[in-house]
Amino acid sequence: MLRIKRDDKVVVISGKDKGKSGKVVKVFKGENTVVVEHINLIKKSVKKSDQYPQGGFIDVEMPLHISKVMILDPKLNKPTRLKVNVLKDGTKVRISKQSGETI
Repeated sequence: MLRIKRDDKVVVISGKDKGKSGKVVKVFKGENTVVVEHINLIKKSVKKSDQYPQGGFIDVEMPLHISKVMILDPKLNKPTRLKVNVLKDGTKVRISKQSGETI
């Protein structure tokens, strides 16, 4: 079971964007990377097209390694670790280590 999933709120714990938080847009399982909204932006040059009639430079979100982000606790709004519990019906639930809230 993946610890971080799409639409989770995460905070960056290392690198140039340390301390910034955002929502996970995409998770790449095989590469262990995540794309976070408005984090790890680079400038990319684009040609004129129908989508970009001006051309020029655009900001693109690049993937971060999954070890560089921690999930935000919904109750305390601080970074936290997760544990996984299996309920009696067999479903897995992610639980915050700090507050005990389910995520």
